[in-house]
Amino acid sequence: MTNTLAKAVSLRPLTARSVVLSTLLGLHPPRLRARHLVRVGALFGIAEGTVRVALSRMVAAGDLVHVDGMYELSERLLRRQARLDEARSPRTLPWDGTWEIALVTAERRPAADRAALRQAMQALRMAELREGTWLRPANLARPRPDVVLRQCTYLRGRPECDPKQLTATLWDLTAWAADAKALLDALDRATSLADRFTVSAAVLGHLLRDPLLPDELLPADWPGPGLRARYARCEARLERLLAECVPAAEPIGGRLAKS
Repeated sequence: MTNTLAKAVSLRPLTARSVVLSTLLGLHPPRLRARHLVRVGALFGIAEGTVRVALSRMVAAGDLVHVDGMYELSERLLRRQARLDEARSPRTLPWDGTWEIALVTAERRPAADRAALRQAMQALRMAELREGTWLRPANLARPRPDVVLRQCTYLRGRPECDPKQLTATLWDLTAWAADAKALLDALDRATSLADRFTVSAAVLGHLLRDPLLPDELLPADWPGPGLRARYARCEARLERLLAECVPAAEPIGGRLAKS
């Protein structure tokens, strides 16, 4: 288990912020009144005053907006919600052996642009072969953000080397699989609602880092589909509990997210 994962499943006490954020990230549209968020917090032993203070701080920090008595995700967190939805139900395509290749062709890029590009490429599950060269198998359907289109030229091609060797150069599949198995074990050991909530959030964060490679490039015992299916079952159980806290017109989902 990596140090990062060990921290993710340490089962530290939940914060009001993490409960509010995870609840809203599971809603479509992501908005609720304070009284409903207070009810969710109560499921985890979080006092009403603590939840309301967290809501005020999240508005001040730009995580939430307060409109007509409703708390809604900010634009930045709406983008995060889209990434979480995609991690839960990725849109894959049949793979014909080709790879998508992004070459950085923009000149004189400021540091902010370079950082934004790196973040966007990671969200697209591209891997950096060398500085300015990003690639992955062409098996995913997802839009490319403007920050990528402004800085890169895209090509399609096939490696002349063994594609499995290239895959091993770009992604540490052994480490990802080991962490996934540790998370599955943590789910087995989580007994309380708070523990299941915390571990499920760590699982979803790990699924965001799944490279979503074609089956042809993965080890035979790849735990990605199993972890995704197990998360879906946990999500459904938590959804039933949380649904009691919101009106029927505002059904709640369980997209759990680490804060």
